[in-house]
Amino acid sequence: MTDDNVTLKGEHLFRTFGEGDEETVALNDVTVDLKAGEISLLMGPSGSGKSTLLAALSGLLSPDSGRVLALGTSIWGLSERERERFRLRHCGFIFQGYNLFPALTARQQLELVVRWGEGASAKEARRRADEVLSLLDMTKRANMRPAQLSGGEKQRVAIGRALVKDPQLLFADEPTSALDWAHGEEVVRLLRNAAHDRGATVLIVAHDARIIPYADNVLYMEDGELQDRDEESLMHPGRHYAHPAAPR
Repeated sequence: MTDDNVTLKGEHLFRTFGEGDEETVALNDVTVDLKAGEISLLMGPSGSGKSTLLAALSGLLSPDSGRVLALGTSIWGLSERERERFRLRHCGFIFQGYNLFPALTARQQLELVVRWGEGASAKEARRRADEVLSLLDMTKRANMRPAQLSGGEKQRVAIGRALVKDPQLLFADEPTSALDWAHGEEVVRLLRNAAHDRGATVLIVAHDARIIPYADNVLYMEDGELQDRDEESLMHPGRHYAHPAAPR
């Protein structure tokens, strides 16, 4: 792929938390390019800055300095309302905490996204919700509310909610953490299909090395910086490990 396929770009991103002796550098001059049609896996130890980078790239957490270009738009140059509309239209999110509405059934969680985000008809929203629930083996649980679902089932609903809108940018923070590997692998396959078949830009933050074979691009983060991991490249021949993009 050429640089024309770059749909998400972070340039010289810095982010700190706390002050004085308590200050922690979460992002230290991070520059990265992500492309349409690729699934990128961001790995690293806890506290390395992975989730902070995902939040900055997805418009959820403002960097102290630097720029994020998403689909050609400088998202931190937008107003809060404009940024919210951008996320609603173009982004899908999968969080560890599920963030489901307690009063809605599994099917309604997905239907709401299609109707609210796209203005689709009730019939179209139902069709698309049922299609995704079937892919996630959740058809028999479609009329259940979150309190009636297991942790793994809630995670599958959260994943379905992100996939049903067919987003151009898809962000997943530990999407398999609440799942056994049989279901986790199916989720990763769905995310891979979103990239390869639908042309989405997919960024996964995870500790699970079993995801590596499904990724097109593996980034490793430590102490707020992207690192070269040549030893990992040798362990997984045929998989390319991305280096930070060259300064422009």
